[in-house]
Amino acid sequence: MVVFYITRDTQKHPLLPELISGGFKVSGKIATQCLLTDPLCGELTVEASLLPIQSIDVHLLRVESILVGERIATETSLIQTTQIADGDVCHSMTLPIYVILPRLLTCPTVLAGPFSIEFQVLIVVKFQSELSKLHPKSDPRTPRLWVAMEALPLELVRTS
Repeated sequence: MVVFYITRDTQKHPLLPELISGGFKVSGKIATQCLLTDPLCGELTVEASLLPIQSIDVHLLRVESILVGERIATETSLIQTTQIADGDVCHSMTLPIYVILPRLLTCPTVLAGPFSIEFQVLIVVKFQSELSKLHPKSDPRTPRLWVAMEALPLELVRTS
């Protein structure tokens, strides 16, 4: 299990002024090595947030890379989204993370010379904002002013 924190200081993209001044803190732990046959498990806690939360999602991403000449070509695909919370959640309450991996879209993590297939878990916290209502549909991997996120590597292994 890996411990993670999502705060205004961990974000690499601009945030709403209300998020910067008010602050927020989400902490948790999640397994970063998982059997293909087992669910991805963990937990998370909203410790503080001045803005109400709209939702908390866990995105499973597949990252395919290949070495082409002198550079690395990388393609990242969203393969599954699981909503952990809908609406503002009680602070200091532990929320379980339980994600069943899609059998047809996952495989063991592969690192084979110039080619690799890797996975990431992206934990996304969306805050309620007037601005978010103007952009209801957007790519979940794109940083938005009203979104805080944390990406963690995930190693998938096959059972023996």
